[in-house]
Amino acid sequence: MEIKADIKRMTDDFIRLAAIDSVSFHEDRIAEVLKEELHILGFEVYEDDAGTEYGSGTGNLYAVLEGDSGKPAVLLSAHMDTVEPGAGKESIVTDDGRITGTGKTVAGADDLCGIVEILEAVRILKEADVKHGTIEVLFSIAEEEYARGAKVFDYSRVISEDAYILDMSGPAGSAAVKAPSIITFKADIKGKAAHAGFSPEMGINAIGVAAAAVNRIRQGRIEDDMTLNIGSISGGEADNIVPERCICSGEARGFDHSRVLEEVQKAERVFKEEAEGVGAEIEFDYDVKIRAYQVPEDDRVCRRFVNACRRMNLKGELKATHGGSDNNVFMEKGIRGIVLACGMYNTHSTAEYASISDMKDAAELIAELIKGD
Repeated sequence: MEIKADIKRMTDDFIRLAAIDSVSFHEDRIAEVLKEELHILGFEVYEDDAGTEYGSGTGNLYAVLEGDSGKPAVLLSAHMDTVEPGAGKESIVTDDGRITGTGKTVAGADDLCGIVEILEAVRILKEADVKHGTIEVLFSIAEEEYARGAKVFDYSRVISEDAYILDMSGPAGSAAVKAPSIITFKADIKGKAAHAGFSPEMGINAIGVAAAAVNRIRQGRIEDDMTLNIGSISGGEADNIVPERCICSGEARGFDHSRVLEEVQKAERVFKEEAEGVGAEIEFDYDVKIRAYQVPEDDRVCRRFVNACRRMNLKGELKATHGGSDNNVFMEKGIRGIVLACGMYNTHSTAEYASISDMKDAAELIAELIKGD
């Protein structure tokens, strides 16, 4: 039996949800709407205490719809938050089948595409009275803040061994099985202030220390699978004062966690050498935001995806992504997941849009994954 998604319903859902502001840590309004949607579909819905943890208005939403015990359970996930500028979103449906914003904000496709597709997939299975295994849904908060919502979720609740995270750009039929570690770092340099015109030799130029260090540190594409970027530098108070303070921050990311950490530690040594060379003080800190993972292509979660794509005449492509997601956390917690493309494009920009036809394909693919082989 062929199961088809309802394009008009999905478009209406997207527009309705996009009108709700939901930037990171302010997802409470959309969470209330999604609770009701999940209840209508027959899910038991729980809200965890991630909101209390971060001082946010809501926690992660976890929902369970019991299914046929003879079929495998599956965890479906998408995140409720958007990046800035995300307040006051308005949706425009174009003649070529896109949903865009006005150009003043993001459109919300990241990750409303995933949310709408999950809801639609469950609806069409229920409408067709198709048997399925238990469906678990996790709608997380603060994914855009390095998966902070997912980091505090209680995974002892989860019974599924396979997870599909709807959070990648592109048309349905491709999935990321490999993602990087991301480590951010900050160098806080303290020199010595002095009058730049009368007694510059009495000062220690903190910006000079930073500049010397930045000039020595390899940046850009360090290796095929690793990048390092110093993205922010600030310091100084006035043009006639030798700057006493300077702060540099950046990030490194790559598929080999130990190599990424090694490159950050190299940067730390360079900053410290330059500071010590002129008598400046320095504090250097780094933070592992997410850890790299790779799912073998012969793993069940991948085979299940590829088989579903074949049944639908989709590409079934398994690839790497240089972005992080909640799946980095899932993998750390022992849940095998891959990140599915869901029809969003130009994410994290005001040129963001969703493809309606891609969303339809993605919803039908999710339904096929829920049904199982």
